Amino acid sequence: MTRNLIVGGGVYGAAVAFELASRGEEVRLIEADCIRAGASAGPGSRGVRANYRDYRELPLMAMARTLWPGLHETLDVPALFERTGQLILLERSMDFGNAEARVALQNRHGIPTELLGQDALREREPDLTPAILGAVWCPDDGVADHSATTLAFANAATAAGAEISEGITVTGLVTRGGRVVAVACDQGKEIEVSGSLFLLANSGVPALVSPWINLPTWNLPFQVLLSHPLPDNPVRHLVGHASRTLSLKREKDGRLMISGGRPGHWDHEADKGIAIPQEVAANIADAVAVYPSLEGLEVDIADAGHLEADSVDAIPIIDRLPGIKNVLYATGWSGHGWAIAPAITKLITAWALEDARPQLLAPFSFGRFG
Repeated sequence: MTRNLIVGGGVYGAAVAFELASRGEEVRLIEADCIRAGASAGPGSRGVRANYRDYRELPLMAMARTLWPGLHETLDVPALFERTGQLILLERSMDFGNAEARVALQNRHGIPTELLGQDALREREPDLTPAILGAVWCPDDGVADHSATTLAFANAATAAGAEISEGITVTGLVTRGGRVVAVACDQGKEIEVSGSLFLLANSGVPALVSPWINLPTWNLPFQVLLSHPLPDNPVRHLVGHASRTLSLKREKDGRLMISGGRPGHWDHEADKGIAIPQEVAANIADAVAVYPSLEGLEVDIADAGHLEADSVDAIPIIDRLPGIKNVLYATGWSGHGWAIAPAITKLITAWALEDARPQLLAPFSFGRFG
């Protein structure tokens, strides 16, 4: 039996394990595959951005951005976060009204943000097409290696006393007296829990809670492309786009990551994701339309092998399981839960230990759906 049990070995599970263990709590984390195998895996680094987030996430990002720069010191590893600044490109005049509102809103939340005209933008990104009219600039945004960060949380959790077990698949929850007393696992085994159960397995959460609630989420693999190393990579910052499905990141080895939310195909029989050639071509076409010097770019890796949970309103669902006193779950990250992970995991831990929902998590309750 364990006091606190976590299901899911991605960044959320590993970080909550660290937060609990560092407070002297007994905690065990179980993962069906291996640490950082799911949505926390994959090539390259991920954006740590406040720019153009849902307004309900901005207070969380304001908290997270104070944690990211010193996270490597907390976890006793080399630097994880790199401050690059982030640009959301504006290619249509109709997008400037929204951009001005975003700038005002983000600054109100303590996130420095500026609307750039063409001249100021080209000082930062000289290789952009002249069709780009301006950009929203968030100088404190950046990138971090998601696999390295997840592993750092897991190692720090173990060093603090957490137990981590891989290769254990949870198939259901065993309840008694309004509490989960154990989780049912493959091969007919059960793991007992006397305290809190945290369901943080991302795409696996909806099935586990389905006897109690039907979450308005679905699972899909997002496409990530990595180019061959470029002799002259034209992308200098973390770059997004207000009207194209496009995100660009300059990798340290000279390669370019192209993503933004285009889907792959999930083969359920093989249990793996496959990149869709048409989506690969569309992603490259958008990148070339914005940076013409990328014409002829060759893709080294087209990855769609990691399921993500998407929610109907594109923000996460974080709540207690109704009628079950000791279960906290979180899912529906919609492809952008990474940057807010250091903040949310602290808040989830506090919720479990203090038995009071933190105010910053109130907008993410299941109750918002009525």
